[in-house]
Amino acid sequence: MEQRLALKGNIVYTPQLGEVTTLPDSYLLLENGLVAGTCADLPDKWADAPLRDYGDSLLLPGLTDLHIHAPQYGFRGLGLDMELLKWLDAYAFPEEARYADDGYAAYAYRIFADSLRQSFTCRANIFATVHNSATAILAELIAASGLVANIGKVSMDRNCPADLNEGAQALTAAAVWILEMQGRYENIRPIITPRFVPSCSGALLTALGRLAAEYNLPVQSHLSESTQEVAWVRRLEPKSLHYAGAYNRYGLLDGHPTVMAHCVHLNDAEKYLLKGHGVFIAHCPQSNFNLLSGAAPIRSYLQANLKVGLATDMAGGAHISMLRAIQDAVTVSKLRAVLAGTGEEPLSLPEAFYLASKGGGEFFGKVGSLEEGYAADVLVIDDTLLSPRGLTLGQRLERVICLADERHLQAKYVNGREVLIND
Repeated sequence: MEQRLALKGNIVYTPQLGEVTTLPDSYLLLENGLVAGTCADLPDKWADAPLRDYGDSLLLPGLTDLHIHAPQYGFRGLGLDMELLKWLDAYAFPEEARYADDGYAAYAYRIFADSLRQSFTCRANIFATVHNSATAILAELIAASGLVANIGKVSMDRNCPADLNEGAQALTAAAVWILEMQGRYENIRPIITPRFVPSCSGALLTALGRLAAEYNLPVQSHLSESTQEVAWVRRLEPKSLHYAGAYNRYGLLDGHPTVMAHCVHLNDAEKYLLKGHGVFIAHCPQSNFNLLSGAAPIRSYLQANLKVGLATDMAGGAHISMLRAIQDAVTVSKLRAVLAGTGEEPLSLPEAFYLASKGGGEFFGKVGSLEEGYAADVLVIDDTLLSPRGLTLGQRLERVICLADERHLQAKYVNGREVLIND
């Protein structure tokens, strides 16, 4: 059955990096979950379609969070004066161990799922924990929210606390998770999730790569987040040329969509390798500064035509808001330009908005734009941010990125379906 819906408002999106398209007082046509077009006047053949007139509100493309840790939501904002590896031991691992209790998992994940639904995020790559049962609870809650997500049961079999070390059962647990989730939900897909090289043996990484190929699944993990981590991988994997080479050696970059979070300290050979395999970089600006990891050279990655999107990496990043991630990406790029002395041009707000929308959305297909044929993911933002001066739509977008919060989110659509309405 054909499903049509017309939205009216001020349409703003970024079809290319750094390019902003603004369509004042226009119609956005949604048909069968896709954008059917935009127009200044409603066509006659759309006269009978439902119309939602949002007045002077902004209609923006939905945002994609390429990397977020669901079980860490409960301790966001804690320990952010620590270095990454110490923070994992002090906060992340102890909290994740609590998800062996399904009751705790259901309570905590319900809070997370509701917060994500009320945020600016329409799609996400989500890390869970090593626990199959708890991860199934998370999948059910995210499915019910209407959001689209790749959800990963984390795999670990070395260099982690005993209550999170799956040992010889790691591969079996991952395979069971995949079989349980395949086709269960329309909007949820399993994703192969080795936590990172230090916590996964070569045998486990190889087996997970084979699972990804067998079931045609995407892969997510961490790469070159901190200098201490990079040095650790060098000691653990002496036969690999570099950190990215370890993932490649074990078959985790080949033949399937892959996203690597952080990538703060890539060398030229790693950049060449990621580009050749079409690997997405999930840039996590706030987390990288919070946990003393550094500032990723995003401008150089973009100039090298690497695929880049944005992520909150909550709770390494304290905020679930992708608008905050956009602002942080600009701020961190400015700090890098000043402190590193590389001469790199900082990101502009429109460029960072592109990374959060179309750039990261590409991991899910034709997602993150309001161009015809793209997934009908739409944010309706009532930017009641008073100003004594007249503002262009481009300037209003900038103010929304810097000043708006979830209270300004009037409605949210994912695949043309309304998943949130705020009266």
